[in-house]
Amino acid sequence: MKNHKNTIFYLVVTGGFSALIYWILTMGKRLEVHKKYTRSVVENGHWNDFVDSMSLNLHHPLAILLAQIVTIIIVARFFGWVFRKIGQPSVIGEIIAGIVLGPSLLGLYFPEFSQTLFPVASLGNLQFLSQIGLILFMFVIGMELDLKVLQNRAKDAVVISHASIVIPFALGIGLAYFVYFRFAPEGIAFLPFALFMGIAMSITAFPVLARIVQERGIHKTKLGAVVITCAAADDITAWCILAAVIAIVKAGTFVSSVYTIGIAITYVIAMIYVVKPFLKKIGELYGTKGNLNKPVVAIFFLTLIISSYTTEIIGIHALFGAFMTGVIMPDITKFRNLFIEKVEDVSVILLLPLFFVFTGLRTEIGLLNDPYLWKVTGFIILVAVAGKFFGSALAAKFVGQSWRDSLTIGALMNTRGLMELIVLNIGFELGVLTAEVFTMMVIMALVTTFMTGPALNLINYIFKTKDVGVLDEIHAVDKYKVLISFGNNEKGKSLLRLASSLVKKQKETSSITAMHLTLSDEVHSYNLEQYEKDNFMPILQESKVLKQEITTLFQATVDIETNIADIANTGEYDLLLVGLGKSIFEGTLLGKVLGFTTRIINPDRLIDKFTGKEGLFENSPFDERTRQIISKTKMPLGILVDKDLQHVNHVFIPIFSSEDSFLMDYAQKLIYNNNSHITILDVNGYVKTNFILKSALDSLEQKYPSNITLVNDKIIKKEFLAKQDLMIISIESWKLLVDSRSIWLSRVPSVLIMKH
Repeated sequence: MKNHKNTIFYLVVTGGFSALIYWILTMGKRLEVHKKYTRSVVENGHWNDFVDSMSLNLHHPLAILLAQIVTIIIVARFFGWVFRKIGQPSVIGEIIAGIVLGPSLLGLYFPEFSQTLFPVASLGNLQFLSQIGLILFMFVIGMELDLKVLQNRAKDAVVISHASIVIPFALGIGLAYFVYFRFAPEGIAFLPFALFMGIAMSITAFPVLARIVQERGIHKTKLGAVVITCAAADDITAWCILAAVIAIVKAGTFVSSVYTIGIAITYVIAMIYVVKPFLKKIGELYGTKGNLNKPVVAIFFLTLIISSYTTEIIGIHALFGAFMTGVIMPDITKFRNLFIEKVEDVSVILLLPLFFVFTGLRTEIGLLNDPYLWKVTGFIILVAVAGKFFGSALAAKFVGQSWRDSLTIGALMNTRGLMELIVLNIGFELGVLTAEVFTMMVIMALVTTFMTGPALNLINYIFKTKDVGVLDEIHAVDKYKVLISFGNNEKGKSLLRLASSLVKKQKETSSITAMHLTLSDEVHSYNLEQYEKDNFMPILQESKVLKQEITTLFQATVDIETNIADIANTGEYDLLLVGLGKSIFEGTLLGKVLGFTTRIINPDRLIDKFTGKEGLFENSPFDERTRQIISKTKMPLGILVDKDLQHVNHVFIPIFSSEDSFLMDYAQKLIYNNNSHITILDVNGYVKTNFILKSALDSLEQKYPSNITLVNDKIIKKEFLAKQDLMIISIESWKLLVDSRSIWLSRVPSVLIMKH
C-alpha cells in the first residue's frame, strides 16, 4: 500500500505542477501584446535556423577551446606513444605533435581547418591555460629535486654542473655576436639578445634526464648519482641565471636591473627562511596522514599562486616562483607524493600539451626557406652540442671520472627537452627572439634531446660496455630459472606461490626472480628507492612464509611489455610467469569500437596481423600488454588468470591435442616439488593414441601412482571444479575453450595458460 501511495503522490505532484506551469506560460503569452513583442520571422526555415544555431555554438570561444583541448590531448598522446616505442622520451613526440598542429604542417596543407580549429582570436585563451599548466609543472619539478643529494655530493657535481653552464653560455654569447646583425629583432640591444642565446644554450632538462637515467637502470650506480646531482645543480643555477636575465631584459640595462635582482634576492631569502619553516611545520603535522584535508591543500596552493604572482610582479617570471615553491616544499617523501599525485596528472596530461601546441603554432618551419638559414640552424646545433656535451664531459674528466662516464655525463647533460622550450617561449614573448631564431632553436632542442639515447648507445658500444642495470643480476648457470613479472602485489604473491610450487624441493638447482617494471613517467627520482621498497615488501614477506629465496629486480621503462620480453630473453630464463591484465576495450559497445580502432592504428597489432600471430589472439580475453609479451618472448611463458590462488595442491590439465604433451613436464614438477595431485582430462582421446603422451603418463603413474589420475569425461561436473586449485592449459587449447564458449570458463579455478 505504501508503494501505491508514493506512486499516487508522485503523479499528483508532477502532473498538477506541470499543468500549473503550462497555464502560467499560456497566460504569460498574453502579456506580449502590452510589451509590443514581435516574434522574429524565420525566413530560411526551421532546419536552416537550427544549422545556424549549431554553427554559432561551434564558434563559441568555450566550444573552440574544448575542441582544441580534445584534439591536442589525442594527438600529443599518440605522438608520445610513437616516440616511446622507438626508445625516445615521450616529450619529443609531444613537441612534434605541437609542430604538426601548427603552421608547419596542418596550417600549410589544411589552412581552412587550421583556422577553424586555431583561430587567431582563440590563441590568448590557449596561452593562458598553457601558462597555468607550466606553473603547475614547474611546481612539480621543484618538488622532484632532492636537495639532500646536492649536500652529499656537491663538490664534484657543482664543478661539472657549473662548467656545463658557463661553457655553453659563453659559446652562446659568441654565437649571438655573429648572428645579431642578421637575426636580432628591431629595437633589441645586443645584451638581452646575447644573454638569451647564452641561457638557451646552457639549459638542461632535469625531468627528461632523470627519466633516461631510470630507464637505463643506472639510477643506483655512482654514475647515476653524479649525473642526477649535476642536473639538479644545473637546474637551480640555470633558473636563477634565467631570472637575472629576464630582469635585465625587462629593465633595459644591467644597472637598471640591479633593483629587480635585489628584490628577487630578498624574495628568495624570504622563501627559504620564512615560508619554508612554516610549510615544514605543516608538513610535520599532516605529513603522516593518508590524505590531506582541503584547508591544508589550500594553504600550499595559495603559497604557490602568491609566489608565482610575486615573481611575475618583480619581473623574473611566474615560473620561477612556482619552481621555488616546489623546492621549499616539506622534505617528506609521502607528503610530496600526495601533492605530486594531485597536481601532475592535470598539469602533464591536460594542460602541458597545450603548451607544446602553442609552441608549435609559433614554430614555422616554412620560415627556413633558404639553404643559408638551414646552415645557420646546423651551426646553432653544433655550438649547442659542443658547449653542453663536451663542456660537461671535459669537466667530468677533470674531476676524476673515466672517459666512458665523462662522455655519458656529457650526453645526458646535453638533453634539453621541455625546459629549453620554456626558455625560448619566454624569450619570444619578451620580443628578444624573432620567429626565425625561435624556430631554429626549437629544432636545436629537438635534435639535442633526440640524440641522447643514440649517443649513450654509441658510447657503450665504443667502450664495449653496457649500462649497469638489471641484467647483471640475472645470469646464473646450470639452474632452472623462473622469472615472475608482477604489476600489483596480490598477483605477485599468487605468481610467487605458483613458482615456488614448481621448484621448492630443488632450491640448489633453481632460482626465482621477482620483477616489477613501472613506466618512467609515473615515478620520480627522489622517491624511486621508496617506491621499489613499497612494491617488493609484500612479495618479500610472502617469500619468507614460503621459505623461498628470491632475487628482486626493478626498472623504470617507457615500454613495459618489450622490456619484460627483453629481460626474459637476455637472462635465458626457463620460464616466465606473468599475470593476465584486463582489457579496457572489453564489455561495452564503445570499448569494442575503440578496441577495433586501436587494432587499426596500433603498429604492434598490424605486425602481428602480417606475421600470422594475430590469429592466436582472436576472441581471447588477453589485454594488449599480454598480447605483446606473448608475441615477443622466446621461452616458455605462463599467463596466470588469478582467482586468489593460495595453494597448488589439486591441479587438472585438459589435453585437447597431441601438441599439449609439453604440459606433462609441469605436471611432473608439481608432483615432485609440491606433492600436488594432478588430474589429466583426456578430452579427445589423444592420451591413449599418442605415443609421447601415453609414455609420459605411464611414467608418471609408475613413479607417483597416488598423485595422478586420468579422466575421460567430456562433461566436467561443478563439484570437481570446485575442488581444484588450478587448471593448466596450453594457449592453443585455451583459444578452443574461448571459441566454443565452454561452460568451463565460468566455473574454472585459477588458470595457468602455457605457451610452449
